[in-house]
Amino acid sequence: MKKVRVLIVDDSALVRKILSDGLSQDPGIEVIGAARDPYQARDMLVLEHPDVITLDVEMPKMDGLTFLKKFMPVYPTPTVMVSSLTERGKRITIDALEAGAVDIVTKPKTGVSDDLPRMLCEIRQKVKGAARVDVSRFVRQKRTSPTPVKASCALDESTDKVIAIGASTGGTEALARILPAFPRTSPGMVIVQHMPEGFTQSFAERLDGLCEIKIKEAGDNDRVLSGLCLIAPGGQRHMELRRSGGQYRVVLKEDQKVSGHRPSVDVLFKSVAKHAGRNAAAALLTGMGKDGADGLLEIRRAGGRTVSQDEATSVVWGMPKAGWENKGAERLVPLQEVPAVILKMITTD
Repeated sequence: MKKVRVLIVDDSALVRKILSDGLSQDPGIEVIGAARDPYQARDMLVLEHPDVITLDVEMPKMDGLTFLKKFMPVYPTPTVMVSSLTERGKRITIDALEAGAVDIVTKPKTGVSDDLPRMLCEIRQKVKGAARVDVSRFVRQKRTSPTPVKASCALDESTDKVIAIGASTGGTEALARILPAFPRTSPGMVIVQHMPEGFTQSFAERLDGLCEIKIKEAGDNDRVLSGLCLIAPGGQRHMELRRSGGQYRVVLKEDQKVSGHRPSVDVLFKSVAKHAGRNAAAALLTGMGKDGADGLLEIRRAGGRTVSQDEATSVVWGMPKAGWENKGAERLVPLQEVPAVILKMITTD
């Protein structure tokens, strides 16, 4: 079996050592080098052609985002961003995901011996997952903008309607492209985007500045309202939809991972099927694995409307493919058509 060849880029010698030793514990991974800055990394990238790069966010001389934007169009390589979770680092990391990075890991913290094995296990899994992502297709992909949906196409009052969306790898960029197309009168939206703890608030704030609808990181017991999109907090809790009379609210629950994730799209979608049923529409977007496929099927069986993103516009056609193959999705839809299709579905009896 061919090993995944990894280049580590980080200005800290200690972190380079931790990542190198941690990744090398997996027999399917080979660390081919460790660069202290983007300039050294550039030379190693040209000479060694790694399968995956782990890239620090904040470094002297050139930050990880700037380096990513420089090398990705020329040497497209699956890249996993490493962040120390500083406030500035969160914003840079979100920008990096939109620029083509595949995933995020949180930088191992020295002195936290209990957390280190878990973090390194996560890094190994994400590096091997990143190696399967076709970033050359991602770079070549035509960035067709979705057509804004006229407000008249959506309900003025939508207390009994809910739009649910699930996404993973490539989803940050996908959501940044489609959410601006939803008008202020859109039904309330609930979203699970696979992200580590500490990133979703910055991501929501970034999207909020792009959209007519209000975007915010969900809080426990937040009400789902027309013109509001709630994004599940990353890392620690699942998000479920609940109904109380004529109101929908979200509940955040600490529990074990489901389908390998927390928050899980399956958990959200299954609660949407149970509590919203035929008053819901759902879209399963780009992502690795199968999270959300079972929940999408439950929504459809409950009378809700469902779509999966098509292969041509997906960064990774894993989750939406699973939702299509198990007949959870009624249709395969190009990313740029998702807003119009979803709104038409949910506003048509």
